[in-house]
Amino acid sequence: MINISWLYTFCTLVEVGHFTRTAERLHMTQSGVSQHVRKLEEQLGVELLVRDGKKFSVSYAGEKLYAEGQGILLALSGLEEKVQEDRPFEGLVRVMSPGSVGLKLYGNLLALQSEYPKLVIDYRFAPNSEVEAAIAESRVDIGFMTSESSLPEVLCQPIAEESLLLVTPASVAQPDWHNLMGLGFIDHPDGRHHANLLLAPNFPQFQHCDQFLISGFSNQVGLILEPVSRGLGFTVLPVYAVEAFLKRDRIRVHQLPTPVSETLYLCGRREKGFQKRMQTVITEARRWLEN
Repeated sequence: MINISWLYTFCTLVEVGHFTRTAERLHMTQSGVSQHVRKLEEQLGVELLVRDGKKFSVSYAGEKLYAEGQGILLALSGLEEKVQEDRPFEGLVRVMSPGSVGLKLYGNLLALQSEYPKLVIDYRFAPNSEVEAAIAESRVDIGFMTSESSLPEVLCQPIAEESLLLVTPASVAQPDWHNLMGLGFIDHPDGRHHANLLLAPNFPQFQHCDQFLISGFSNQVGLILEPVSRGLGFTVLPVYAVEAFLKRDRIRVHQLPTPVSETLYLCGRREKGFQKRMQTVITEARRWLEN
């Protein structure tokens, strides 16, 4: 690999056309300039300068190296600025979270993008396991999870609490065990997990979800409450998913004696940290999740 310092000295010499003035420009000695050029010639195995006493001309190989080297040096000169560039309202931010959190955040992050059009939001909905893997593999910048990661490369910090809610058709005024057994359960990817968390401390009869008739399933978080609104069953969902459902008059949310919440974690790659544009998104997310 060509030594960049030698290449820079050579290209400067070609531009200036004089060893002494090149040395002055580069704050080197004249012998140091000559040494860089000779080392470059030795490395490449070609003559770059045709010397005639104190004068020189550039060889054909030297002209080729100068033409290619200028492009390399120009690219390197802008590299430092690109690496250091870290603007709070410009660039791509890749976010991934479970669906319920996404329903809460996505629209608000789009409003942020509307305010700062150069800030591009790439939002993916996925279960915890996929969020965790995407962070570990650096496929996303920011992740939100409802369980703490076990991977050493994924850093998690609690950011909010998300309540779990029992949701029935609007016709159910007060849920009891008999009502739930009669309704049947509308399942979803986290349905059994959420039901175990909320129903176990509130209904002594509850042992597991297989006690209920499974009367429906949806893996689209925005549609899980649709069968509930039509009287086809009940379900357990995080509060953000319930708040996003538009037909609120057709469902009933029940406050149970023992409230249950899931901790929501902000996650990222441990050794990378968050750039300024990511911090902008995190600040906005915190604002909405805390509200």
